[in-house]
Amino acid sequence: MAVKRVIDVAGSAIALVVLSPLLLVLAAAVVIDSGRPVLFRQVRLGRALSEFRVIKFRTMKFGAAPDMHREYIAKLAAGMVGEDGLKKLTADPRVTRVGRFLRKTSLDELPQLANVFLGHMSLVGPRPALDYELEHYRERHFERFAVKPGITGLWQVSGRSTLGFTEMLDLDADYARTGGPLTDLKILAKTPMAAISKAA
Repeated sequence: MAVKRVIDVAGSAIALVVLSPLLLVLAAAVVIDSGRPVLFRQVRLGRALSEFRVIKFRTMKFGAAPDMHREYIAKLAAGMVGEDGLKKLTADPRVTRVGRFLRKTSLDELPQLANVFLGHMSLVGPRPALDYELEHYRERHFERFAVKPGITGLWQVSGRSTLGFTEMLDLDADYARTGGPLTDLKILAKTPMAAISKAA
């Protein structure tokens, strides 16, 4: 775990510096398109079900309620969304014009590098969970909370656009049980292509 933390701190710090011009451009785009605030903070569940505030670029109109996403998760968990898989709601009317682009490309998640640097998250790990998702978990799925959530993970590089809610949770639990430095490196290597494929 110490090695993983060193990699997280070094990797997130370097990425924040290297990507700072892009982060500034994206922040400006958010402001021009829909004003302030630039960042969106939301309570998520991390390791051992501890709460933290995840940081993202704001992609929705300010003050938008989470009801639509909560309903979507319930339908997805019940198998009522077809084969679309778990994905961000780019067609949600609450999403701004720039927000649609940020969601499609996953660029809205870049500020989470700060979460990694601060120790809330890891570069690689399960998707940060929302509290209302837990009602749809099976017992084995709670194993995913044995590790920190990540910006990318096994689910994201394993066909996220075709995998359903249960499959995502199964992959997260598998990672928590068997993941290690080599697995992390493989996931990080596959992440850029997975992001490009998702945006295409």
